[in-house]
Amino acid sequence: MRSVRLCSRSACGRPAVATLTYVYGDSTAVLGPLATLAEPHSYDLCAEHAARLTAPRGWEVVRLLPEFEPLAPSHDDLLALADAVREAGRPPEPAPAAEPVVAAGERRRGHLRVVHGEGDA
Repeated sequence: MRSVRLCSRSACGRPAVATLTYVYGDSTAVLGPLATLAEPHSYDLCAEHAARLTAPRGWEVVRLLPEFEPLAPSHDDLLALADAVREAGRPPEPAPAAEPVVAAGERRRGHLRVVHGEGDA
């Protein structure tokens, strides 16, 4: 199931719809669709912050999409959520009781065992 990533801007709690990456060598900011995985040197932005993005003087902004809209949950996301809810609601299965292992020549009495020595019969 896809988790909801939030906008990287401080104090913004809206879901991210775009990913901002800087190409420092070319003085370019690239704003594209939301990346599949969060990367350490990229920034996720909500629709509002993606629309208002400006770059420093002398930098170019490359927008790979004209508008960014929030993604609706996919059919797979809804099925995964339903499966997770069903699994959480199931009572846990009791663990099978382990049979004690008794070596040859030993007898068990409750939690104690009798070990015969060489002289015992």
